Amino acid sequence: MHAKALERFTVIDLSRIRSGPTAVRQLADWGAKVIKVEAIEEDGMFGSRVSSDFQNLHRNKRSLTLNLKDPKAADIMRRLIEKADVLVENFRPDVKERLGIGYEAARAINPRLVYASISGFGQTGPYAKLPGFDQVAQGMGGLMSVTGLPGQGPVRVGIPIADLGAGLYCALGILTALLEREVSGEGQWVQTSLLQAQVALLDFQATRWLMDKEVPQQAGNDHPTAIPTGVFQTANGYINIAVAGQPMWKKFCKAIDAKHLAEEPRFSDSKSRSENRKALNDAISEQTKGKSSADWMKIFAAAGVPSGPIYAVDEVFADPQVQHLKLAQPVMHPDLGEIHLVGQPIIMSRSKSAIETPTPAKGQHTDEILMELGYDKAAIEQLKGGGVV
Repeated sequence: MHAKALERFTVIDLSRIRSGPTAVRQLADWGAKVIKVEAIEEDGMFGSRVSSDFQNLHRNKRSLTLNLKDPKAADIMRRLIEKADVLVENFRPDVKERLGIGYEAARAINPRLVYASISGFGQTGPYAKLPGFDQVAQGMGGLMSVTGLPGQGPVRVGIPIADLGAGLYCALGILTALLEREVSGEGQWVQTSLLQAQVALLDFQATRWLMDKEVPQQAGNDHPTAIPTGVFQTANGYINIAVAGQPMWKKFCKAIDAKHLAEEPRFSDSKSRSENRKALNDAISEQTKGKSSADWMKIFAAAGVPSGPIYAVDEVFADPQVQHLKLAQPVMHPDLGEIHLVGQPIIMSRSKSAIETPTPAKGQHTDEILMELGYDKAAIEQLKGGGVV
């Protein structure tokens, strides 16, 4: 068994809901030692701890309960920060200052600390103190204006993409800061937000406006610029077909036995195909309705034309390629038995990710962590009696 890639790093997880835990999960799955600091009382923000969502977000962590509002918690936080490499939080910007755990306070304790913050809209600026929520960021970040059928009105995507994007960008920032620390010897403050992540994830749709002054519109299942790319009906369902560029267009027309489409002036180049998108899609569908989805995918695979089935989630995990990639990972839970969670979508030749432990019970490791910080049993009992932990 090779050493875990990030096992030399200790991470304090002060985050809640989804964006922060997503960032921390990226570190935990590669071996970082994560201490999840949780409120003693239930906050009611995320439902049951044994829910599939909670289990998927918080595996590979240890749990310490701590009342951050109690002044006696400051010494525990100081000791945690002294030993940590990374701290991740997603409080509103003013909240962490009130609790005395803002960046400058943490940096004064440990200058090597990489302090990572995720907020709704940024740490500064006119919206800094507003609460953030994934769907709000999807709307403000432009995603809902380009999702859905033309004229349908704004549509959210089916996953919390702003939360997930912010978490992944945060993890990337943390790893960059840890690499930079090897040169400078100092930590730094890594900041991102749901809004920043969502705007960045617009990618080519954003630059269509920034460079070309073109406001992207809803295109439904059709690709906005690579045409024909979209959903096409077959004899027994629907499949995705993706055709980009003239050589691919000619191969595609040959594969569906419709060379006449390649010769049709209305479809002769990308611009023409865009202008006559509906007529082209209708003509293609007339061809694809003649064979089953499976038959078409064999034909397109032989022709080198990208295509694929459109799965429900249960079908995703039944697919032989998904199973080969081991994207569903088992872990044993003390109450639930063996459960399966979503594994890391990264394969490295030496370093391996792993889901080794399920989400801990709240406060499961409080005594253990406090003893590591230098508290004896009597001191721990006193802290418990005072409602500090």
